[in-house]
Amino acid sequence: MAQAGNAELVDAFEQFFRNYYDNEIKQLAQRYPNEQRSLFIDWQDLYRFDPDLADDFINQPEQLQQYAEEALRLYDLPIDVSLGQAHVRIRSLPDTETPEIREIRARHMNKLVQVHGIVRKATDVRPKIEEAAFECQLCGTLTRVPQSSGDFQEPHECQGCERQGPFRVNFDQSEFVDAQKLRIQESPEGLRGGETPQAIDVQVEDDITGEVTPGDHVSASGVLRLEQQGNQQEKSPIFDFYMEGMSVDVDEEQFEDMDITDEDKKEIYAISEEDDVYEQMVASIAPSIYGYDQEKLAMMLQLFSGVTKQLPDGSRIRGDLHMLLIGDPGTGKSQMLSYIQNIAPRSVYTSGKGSSSAGLTAAAVRDDFGDGQQWTLEAGALVLADQGIAAIDELDKMRSEDRSAMHEALEQQKISVSKAGINATLKSRCSLLGAANPKYGRFDQYEPIQEQIDLEPALISRFDLIFTVTDKPDEEKDRNLAEHILNTNYAGELTTQQNQMTSMDVSSDEIEEMTATVDPEIDAELLRKYVAYAKQNCHPRMTEEAREAIRDFYVDLRSKGTDEDAPVPVTARKLEALVRLSEASARIRLSDTVEIEDAERVIDIVHSCLQEIGIDPETGEFDADIVEAGTTKSQRDRIKNIKQLITDIEEEYDEGAPIDIVLDRANEIGMDQSKAEHEIEKLKQKGEVYEPSTDNLRTT
Repeated sequence: MAQAGNAELVDAFEQFFRNYYDNEIKQLAQRYPNEQRSLFIDWQDLYRFDPDLADDFINQPEQLQQYAEEALRLYDLPIDVSLGQAHVRIRSLPDTETPEIREIRARHMNKLVQVHGIVRKATDVRPKIEEAAFECQLCGTLTRVPQSSGDFQEPHECQGCERQGPFRVNFDQSEFVDAQKLRIQESPEGLRGGETPQAIDVQVEDDITGEVTPGDHVSASGVLRLEQQGNQQEKSPIFDFYMEGMSVDVDEEQFEDMDITDEDKKEIYAISEEDDVYEQMVASIAPSIYGYDQEKLAMMLQLFSGVTKQLPDGSRIRGDLHMLLIGDPGTGKSQMLSYIQNIAPRSVYTSGKGSSSAGLTAAAVRDDFGDGQQWTLEAGALVLADQGIAAIDELDKMRSEDRSAMHEALEQQKISVSKAGINATLKSRCSLLGAANPKYGRFDQYEPIQEQIDLEPALISRFDLIFTVTDKPDEEKDRNLAEHILNTNYAGELTTQQNQMTSMDVSSDEIEEMTATVDPEIDAELLRKYVAYAKQNCHPRMTEEAREAIRDFYVDLRSKGTDEDAPVPVTARKLEALVRLSEASARIRLSDTVEIEDAERVIDIVHSCLQEIGIDPETGEFDADIVEAGTTKSQRDRIKNIKQLITDIEEEYDEGAPIDIVLDRANEIGMDQSKAEHEIEKLKQKGEVYEPSTDNLRTT
């Protein structure tokens, strides 16, 4: 019971409940205790009722929560229900009590605070003993000992026979509560400049356990506590923070940490209405890198992304775009990826060689988290990038089994984990921006391009756009590139001299003139807000003209594959890519409709991508299998013909089919000798053909 001196506080809470939460309390009474055991109240409502009471709740949360729960127990209900064990949980704290995790300091100790972040790890829900009933094994007397969050406390002596045990815990008479531990890490959009994200552990109990999974963006409010570092023998004077969670809510808000002011909105709308908005966007991506206008436009479309559709039958069509840059070394791929990572409102960057499949998707780990005995699930890069962009450099340097972990994340946008007895599905609704080098380090102009991409067809086919970036000497282009790089460096030199060498006579006008050539058209911070605002508020639909343009383009491409012996030019995956890209193009203008110019803009991009990577160099025809299957139709036909040839010839010779005869016959049916040799070598590698004796072949 609350003390008489504090009866007015209990009365104040009763009055508050009557004024603000009468319906919610009646609903709680109907659903108590099986369906609902907590009353959630908004701090803002409490502040409107009594500012002093609301401030006291932040500074003395434990006491005030007891008075609020006492008021709930005494509340006059129309039905005969006792809310004896119901909780009062407060949320939606003011900004002053919502510090970043890295900003939590000693002054916040024992106060109520709220943090935003991503659930990095979560233990299983386990029963925790709150009051242990110890039974003396000599006289049978029960002694109750309340358990704090520290070590397990046993009674010093029996209250009946006054002996020091032995005792055993009587589980029927003890009180238990569900408990879970979460580790919440800062959201990526709050981090800039290579900062390491910090985390805080949150202990939650009773009905708010088991509500969130790793990868969820959450707001957690609770009381900050201290935990001493070190072990029993060597205790440290340094303490760690942890939080006793009062409420944990999943944030459906996409970019909860972005503060977009009215002034920002005016600027965003002003840019969106300008005729050259697309040119400005391109000029705002990695301005220090010369050229690549089409690639930069595609990256911009990827940042804005298409619209995610929820269909009536519960299925979902992804709106996120996946894009791959394959190029020669020194073409600035990594710099463009880093730049995109900096301007994306939510992003995670990782490099191929240092990434494992567990690091990309999710890992089951056993460590100091929890009690050290349980397996906990730790979210990887693709989960942390949920609703943002995952930039993965050096894709070709990853092990193929690690790359295969990405397949499900790219298409289904979720990650299924079955490890160490844990079966879970995590969300991974992100766009992937990948960069890779060709198989031999640099593109060989005499080799078909599909043979130089050392990635699995199953992975490549999931990318909406694939750009090849080649580095060929060209005098005019090289002169412009050299001029651009020298200007960029000179602007940097001038700025450094002005900052570091005050004696140097560097005029501000000269610096402004030079940096104007490398400054982005739209400031990076404003661009981040622009992207976040567009993704939250703009969900365009297609006009009939745009649908017609896309349909005609797709049908026209497919019609080239109607002949009996023709390859399939493109698959339906390309059609979905066109839809997503045109929606992104409309979003850049903050338009509610996808116009025909959006459709034409993306048709150009897709067509140029297909020209680079979707054409069979032998026939000059579009062939979807280059990407989807890794071999062109002409290659498959050649392999089939060679195998048939070997089968026919080996029947004529006892030792098998002599290679020179096979090559001669291949020549007779119009097959180039070097290509025939190449295919025979490939068949031998696959084990479909072998040499029983030197220079003789047999099929398996």
